[in-house]
Amino acid sequence: MNSFEFNPFSEEFFNDPYDVYRRMRDEAPVYHSKRYGFYALSRFDDVRQAHLDWETFTSTHGVDLSMLTKTDPVPPSIIMMDPPQHNRLRALVNRVFTPRAMNELEPMVHSTISSYMDSVGDRRDFDILEEVAAPFPVEVISEMLGIPAADRQTIRHWLDLGLHREPGMLEPTKEGYAAMVEMWSYFYELVLTKRRSPTDDMLTALTRAEVERDDGEVTKLDDVEVAAFATLLGAAGAETVTKLVGNAVVLFSRHQDEWNKILRAPQCIPSAVNEVLRFWPPSQYQGRFSTKRSTFHGVEIPEGVPVLLITGAATRDEREFNDPDKFDIDRPPGLSLGFGTGVHTCLGAALARLESRIAIEEISQRWPVYDVDEDGLRRVQMSNVAGYCNVPVRIP
Repeated sequence: MNSFEFNPFSEEFFNDPYDVYRRMRDEAPVYHSKRYGFYALSRFDDVRQAHLDWETFTSTHGVDLSMLTKTDPVPPSIIMMDPPQHNRLRALVNRVFTPRAMNELEPMVHSTISSYMDSVGDRRDFDILEEVAAPFPVEVISEMLGIPAADRQTIRHWLDLGLHREPGMLEPTKEGYAAMVEMWSYFYELVLTKRRSPTDDMLTALTRAEVERDDGEVTKLDDVEVAAFATLLGAAGAETVTKLVGNAVVLFSRHQDEWNKILRAPQCIPSAVNEVLRFWPPSQYQGRFSTKRSTFHGVEIPEGVPVLLITGAATRDEREFNDPDKFDIDRPPGLSLGFGTGVHTCLGAALARLESRIAIEEISQRWPVYDVDEDGLRRVQMSNVAGYCNVPVRIP
């Protein structure tokens, strides 16, 4: 029996789960929550193995506890599919996120980030998350998808409401449910518009795409499937980078020696992004469902239960990383779990790295010296996503 509790809907989790993570790795590497009915893996090798073993740990029942604990059908989203269906659909958009495609996108990403930083002007006090890191990622992915400019920030606010969780609650609030319904309806109507009036964007391309079905028949994606793609890409594109950049600003404020390395050698920014992703991953855990019994460290995970793969614990595992609680941007490269691994590796990982690199580059050039108002920091209370909703800074 566990002598401590891991509760992913608690104030402790939202604010600082790392002491609990350490106890999980050491005392209960296969943790069982009687309160919520899930099992959890927290050591690096175990989390990596479970990510790779999609046949045992399936995504087809959903990816958060509110879905994993229900018997309702899951939405037709690629992250809630396993091979071969997952691979066929992923192939439709993989080419949008290749290294060559990222090179072509860089001017647009740079221009978008710069426009939000320009809007700060000469002010010495501002919220760098609310005014820069929160709005620019949804603009970037929306430009790629073909979402009208006037609607883009509304999508971000819908998503924030949908992901919010009150302490102790698995389910979204009433406002969160309403926001997710509005967002889904919006994307569905937008897909219909793209079919009637095609434009040069990813959504229009998806309305024309064909995919081989399980029975071998080749058909176009239907409107629901395209809307599901749009919802997923819009959501993922809006949240992860916002949290990653906000986390970076706070971490570099607290670790000035690491920030000075960037000021002296901007070429180390990609490795700095990796270290932020390891130290404070925006996606703290990924939900799976066990399709058969498995055993880790002599403990059996039964068939038919939710299983959480705790990325935030795995990336601080001293069995994998030397001095894991030290923030060190010179850390040797290694396997990153921050964007997952295996068949469900984050589709937009390359774009997220590009956006984060450019944002940190721009911050270092515009505001090489800044102070974070620690008393003004506010963290989100969200399912699966961790980070800040407010990062007020002052330029001396």
